[in-house]
Amino acid sequence: MKLIIAIVQDEDAARLVSNLMNEGYSVTKLATTGGFLRAGNTTLLLGVDDEKFAGAMAVIEKVCKSRKQIATSPSPVAGTSGVYVPYPIEVMVGGATVFVMNVEQFVKL
Repeated sequence: MKLIIAIVQDEDAARLVSNLMNEGYSVTKLATTGGFLRAGNTTLLLGVDDEKFAGAMAVIEKVCKSRKQIATSPSPVAGTSGVYVPYPIEVMVGGATVFVMNVEQFVKL
C-alpha cells in the first residue's frame, strides 16, 4: 500500500478530487498555503493499494498541468531605503508536487 501526498494549486483541487473520487479513490483534502507565492494550495492524502497506484498518478498528471501566471515581486526604488514597488513577473504555477510513501499498516476504525 502507498500513501500519496499531492500538493496542488487551489484552482486544480476541486476537479482533481472529483476525478479521483469518480475513479474510486478515497481522498482527504487539507487547505494549505505555499511559501513562494503565498497562494492557497490544497494538499491531498490518498491511501492506495499498490495495483491502483499507477491509476491514481495518471489522474493527478492529467488534471494538474503547469501554466504561466503573472505575479508581483517587490523591487527596491533607486535612491531610497526601505521603499519597494511591486512589478509583474511571469512564473510557472500549477502542476503537482507529489510525495509517495510505503505504508506498513492501514487501520480504519
